[in-house]
Amino acid sequence: MKGLESIVFIKGKVKYLITLDPGVWIFDDRKVDLETYFQSEQQQTDELEEYTKAASKHWDREIQEGSVSPPTLKTEKKYEKQKILTGTFGIPFESFLRNAEPYEDAATIVIETENGEQAFPLTDAQTFILGFSINGKPLSEDGPVHIYFGDGSNLKNPIKKVKAFRIE
Repeated sequence: MKGLESIVFIKGKVKYLITLDPGVWIFDDRKVDLETYFQSEQQQTDELEEYTKAASKHWDREIQEGSVSPPTLKTEKKYEKQKILTGTFGIPFESFLRNAEPYEDAATIVIETENGEQAFPLTDAQTFILGFSINGKPLSEDGPVHIYFGDGSNLKNPIKKVKAFRIE
């Protein structure tokens, strides 16, 4: 996938036309791990209970094994690099949509793909997650991005071969 094939546009009833380059998102702090993102969204846990359990477990471990030093910065950097090389990532679409500044009369987003078009209410688009890598590799076969709905309902069958987002 070379050149413009890896670029996705936001166009239509927007104040600013936006060009998206998924190739640089691996370095973006907004990226999310798609292996865990939808699971964590669906798990509503009692934070105090979780904290209490974690603190108890840590205390028990220290009593049994003694104190353990935290990992060094070097170890953390190595782990982060490994995660980037092998991870499956996406990025929330909402900030890109907000930066395009859709006009007030815009109500629909049309996703243009190689296989046709799909329309959704503009409010739904705010929850989209744009998948851009699987197992550390860009989506060259059926990319450059996959679109996942915010509720994860199309996790097994995302929208693929996206060419542009057209705001109407």
